[in-house]
Parts: sequence; C-alpha cells; structure tokens
Amino acid sequence: MAGMDGKGAFTGASGTGSGADDCLKVEAVLSQYAERMSRKTGISRRAFLSTASGMAAFFLAANAVHGHLFMVEPAEASDRSAAAEAARRLKNQFVFDMQTHFVNGAYSEKRILSLRDEAKKWNRQLLGEHSTLDCMRFGPFVKEIFMESDTTMALLSSAPADDPGRWFLHNREVVDARAKINSFAGSRRMFANAVFTPGRSGWLDGIRIAAERKPDSWKGYPVGTPFGLSKWPWRMDDEKKVYPGYQRIAESGITTICIHKGLLPAGHQTLMRPNWRYAAPDDIPKAAQDWPQLNFVIFHAAYRSATPPSSKDVDAFERSGHIPWVSELAEMPKKYGISNLYAELGSVFALTAVSNPRYCAGILGTLIKGFGHERVLWGTDSTWYGSPQWQIEAFRRMEIPEDLQRKFAFAPLGPADGVVKRAILGGNAARLYGIKPPVAGVAKDVIGEMKSGQRALHAHA
Repeated sequence: MAGMDGKGAFTGASGTGSGADDCLKVEAVLSQYAERMSRKTGISRRAFLSTASGMAAFFLAANAVHGHLFMVEPAEASDRSAAAEAARRLKNQFVFDMQTHFVNGAYSEKRILSLRDEAKKWNRQLLGEHSTLDCMRFGPFVKEIFMESDTTMALLSSAPADDPGRWFLHNREVVDARAKINSFAGSRRMFANAVFTPGRSGWLDGIRIAAERKPDSWKGYPVGTPFGLSKWPWRMDDEKKVYPGYQRIAESGITTICIHKGLLPAGHQTLMRPNWRYAAPDDIPKAAQDWPQLNFVIFHAAYRSATPPSSKDVDAFERSGHIPWVSELAEMPKKYGISNLYAELGSVFALTAVSNPRYCAGILGTLIKGFGHERVLWGTDSTWYGSPQWQIEAFRRMEIPEDLQRKFAFAPLGPADGVVKRAILGGNAARLYGIKPPVAGVAKDVIGEMKSGQRALHAHA
C-alpha cells in the first residue's frame, strides 16, 4: 500500500492498472498528505492543494502509485519556500501553447463542459468550481492562459459545426480576439488559426476572405464537427475536394495547417458512424508528400481516444510499445520521407499525464523517436482543462522511465530547462512561425508587468 515515510515523502510500488483505479490511488495518497499539511500549516486541505506545495505533493503521490516519473523533491511539498523557489527558477521559460480555446458569448453547447469536469481530477486549481460555459469565455481565457500560467504566447483555435450557431468562435472572432489581446498587452502574445471547411458552400471563397484578415495559420477538422455526425467530413488526400483549398492556402503565403486528428469520444463507432474514420491518420502521408510547400501540424498527435488510456491499451503498450494511431503517425516521417509534418500535444498530454504517466511517457518517447524533438509541439487544449499551469509543471518534471528507454529505445527527456523540453515547450513553435522568443522568455509588456506584481504579492502572502 502506498503511503508516507517518516520524512513526509511518499513510498509505494508502481502501478499499471486502469486509469480510474490509479487516479483513486493517487487521490488517496495525496489526501493523507494534504490532511497532515493542513494541520501543520493551519490552512484548509483545499487551500494547501491549490498552492505550489500542493502541486508538488500531487506529483509525489503520482510517483508513489506509478513509479518515479516526475522529478520532484519532498521538500517542495512540505516547505512552501522551496516550492516557490522551484517555480521562480522557471517562470521566465519561453512557452508557446499551440492549441487554446474559448467560446463566444452565444455558444450554448454544454457537452464541452465534460472536459473541464474531467480535469478536476488533476487540476487542483479547479477544486470546488461549479463549471459553466461562462468559465470558458474570453475573460477567464485571458486570466487562465496568461495570468495563471507560465504561457508566453498562444495560438487560438476553433472548430466548425454544421449549424453556424454552434461554432466555438468564427474566424472573424478569432482574429478580433488576437487583436484585442495583443493591443492590451502591447506585444505579440496571441496568434490566430482560421478554420477552413472543405465541401461546404462557398468554402474556397471563405479561405480568400479569411486570408485577408491575415491569420497566422489554418485549422482543418476532417470529421466535420466535434460533436455528432457532420454532413461534410473530408480526407486530407482528397485531390478533387480538398486540394483546391491547399492551393489557395499556398497562394495566401500562410502555409501552416493544423489538422485535428484522433480524440474520438467514447462510443464513437455508433455516435459518429461512419465519420469517425476520418479522424484516422492514414490520409496524412499523401497530402504531406503532395504539398511540400505546406507545413502540416497534427493536433492531438492523432491520439485516438478523448478519454484516458484503457487498461487494454496500457497492456498492449507495455508489451509492444504500440499506441493506437500515435505510433502510426510517428512512423510517417521516416517511412515516407516527410519533413513538413509536426505532432502537437493538445489534450493527449492532459488526458494521460496523470491518469497513466507511464503511458504518457510512452507517447512522448514514441513521438520524439519518430519526429525528433525538433518537430514535437507543446499544446494544452486549454481552457477546456482550466489553466494550463498544471500541464506545464507536469511536462517539466516528467521523465521517461529507464526500463521504457531500454525496452523501446526511447531517448530521455532531460531537465526542465534542457534542450528537448525547451524545444517542445516553445522553441519549435517559434521556428515554425518565424518569430524570435522574447529575451529571457518573457515579454516586457502589460501582461508581464501584471504577472510580476501578482507573483510579488504571492511571495509575501
């Protein structure tokens, strides 16, 4: 049974059971520590868990259940000054989030709230929140992305729907939000994706209109819509339906295309039949080969499920190293000689980092082995999961276990400020968008000044 030693550190054996069972084990160990620390410090358990020490305790609890996957010292959980020092050391690290979202004021589809509710198991900042769509609109987005995390820059994205009233944001709203945030900040903090929709009425003209607003890149959704069945699914390699759109995109000079792949809901074989097959990665190689002048960023790294890994998938990975669709994607650069392909981590990291961090480490190892660390991009899919700080912290601390490194020839991730993690967290996206990261990683703008003041207040609290 996992527990604590006499010094307050966690002890226990690694587990590879179901994500739900392991989450309960982590929660049980964490609860013991939170109870002990709340009595010691005189603050409530909830207050302790929302601190940097509480986050450190969470990673210690995860290590107790899953084995040593997160680099964390027991002192960070028991000493708030030690936790604050660890956070201070990396607060200026350049972080470019390749996938962020919010919904407009008219959006009313509540199914998206299930993601935020799921995140309450892992994101301690959401404890006690009554989740509503108002938690996912513009104001909370700015607060959670830029004020409550170390994110320096972010790409804002949307998703289409057959009913125009059910888009998260329309292209004009995405570009307007970019302008609003950058104007307020006084620097380039926000980037914008424009959605293109093959097969729909006027979609080619839509690319031309969107290009006039100068988005930073494009977003395509082959299954047609996040929810249910769409009338307009499409394949990336459809020469008649889709290639005319690639031609217009190439002519616009805005040559990065983000493609939603994977992330299928439970029961998708019934709910999305036959469209769910458009989420598979098998149409990527031909499109990437035929359009070398375009960069294709595969959102979610084609991770098949919109839920944490099943025990069946975990067992298969532990035996063979295979991860459905992720492994197929990772083989493509070498197998097809593709150099214009990138893998992005939005939702895939959030869904696996805590529910089964060995599996998450396997995903990272697989992608880096196939793409090289230079073409794996950081993304969080926030604010669906609340502030991305918990994901940033988890990635900084994660290491691929030595047994997996040996068994599957995975390279280590290294320290939080090492070459691999710096590249994935921001350097690769900066190169893709042709920008120079701000000096010291943090823009000296209004948002930077506000965050510095906020940190000063917390340091003296």
